[in-house]
Amino acid sequence: MAKRAIVVHYHELWLKGNNRNFFLGKFLLALRRTLEQFPIEKIRQPGDRVVIHLAEDTPVEPVVAALGRVMGIAYFAEARIIGRGSSDDLEALCQAAWAEVEPLPFASFAVRAKRSDKSFPVRTSEIEARVGRFLLDRLRAAGREVRVKLDEPDLTCRIEITTGPMLVYAHKISGPGGLPANTTGRMLCLLSGGYDSAVAAYKMMRRGAHVSFVHFWGGGARPGESSVHVARSLVEQLVPYQFTAKLYIVPFEPIQREIARAAPESYRLLLYRRMMLRIAERIARRERALAIIAGDSLGQVASQTLQNMVAVGAASSVPVFRPLAGDDKQEIMAIARRIGTFDISAEPFHDCCSILLPRSPALYASRGDLDQAEAGLDVPELVNVGMNATTVERYAYTAGRVERAEGDQPATTLASRRSPAGSA
Repeated sequence: MAKRAIVVHYHELWLKGNNRNFFLGKFLLALRRTLEQFPIEKIRQPGDRVVIHLAEDTPVEPVVAALGRVMGIAYFAEARIIGRGSSDDLEALCQAAWAEVEPLPFASFAVRAKRSDKSFPVRTSEIEARVGRFLLDRLRAAGREVRVKLDEPDLTCRIEITTGPMLVYAHKISGPGGLPANTTGRMLCLLSGGYDSAVAAYKMMRRGAHVSFVHFWGGGARPGESSVHVARSLVEQLVPYQFTAKLYIVPFEPIQREIARAAPESYRLLLYRRMMLRIAERIARRERALAIIAGDSLGQVASQTLQNMVAVGAASSVPVFRPLAGDDKQEIMAIARRIGTFDISAEPFHDCCSILLPRSPALYASRGDLDQAEAGLDVPELVNVGMNATTVERYAYTAGRVERAEGDQPATTLASRRSPAGSA
């Protein structure tokens, strides 16, 4: 009986030229960290793929679920491993292919082979023809009504001839794609608790960014009153993609009340968001983050008109990335369902931005309008108020579990605790 393994094909790493070894090293590190709780015999790299050899008693389903969170994977599959060097390697491939497809339901099939080891004496076209004829004969002998269909078959039996073993599989599983975790720099995400900001963070993680989070809250502290429990759950759901994260928690209601007291009502919501950005900018600099992530989608709500987004963003000298700007709500919610944040964001919570809302919010504010609206505020002092009340929590994904280290130390004392640049 052929041994089983997981064959993993990565996404964009081969495009990275002289930096390929860096990206590939990070990718392999992510694989090992993700799978450290499972009994794995070895991880090998025959050509442009990774083969994970499972121990005999390793359950496959949880391994498959874990691999679905490894950034950089294009697709992976549970494969049969066939050793090379026997008197008839083609016969061994035929038998393994039959064992792979025989229990599966399908009306049409094709065989596709890749020969990355050119020393293998049989050409790809001959492998496909020989194995395909063998399968067709066996299927028809078993009374199955099937046919060969090269374009869009119901099932594709895939064969890979590597510099190591030969691999046979028939079920590909899509990975998240993108770049490996922690390869492109640090970012800080404004995490609201809703659908959008968590998806925005995920999309930047998928591009290799290591993301920290800042959450602004108001109201009570029990579920359904505060939003802190939702923010924590979202970070716990997202941290397996990048292994570590920090969550900064900022009580925002005192700042909102001061804005409501001293600023024109129609600009309140935009001034809330500008103040959030200023506090986030201070945190980003301490985290050595190069950009801030916001979950804005162009035109989705009153504060997200193009004019308002530009006017609000001008408050920060740190660039603000809006990865959802061109997405509609259905696209955002589809991603939220796929990554497991949808049900968390659907929980009841008290959004701080709903406090003291204007009856008629400004739709087309300019930077000058908001600067003038803030003239009655002591902006630096309000930023200090927010920073002095901020606490930070650290999250780590280890051996299949998310652990949270709670802390109540104000963020203003964290400058002396900076980690080395580039570390996660």
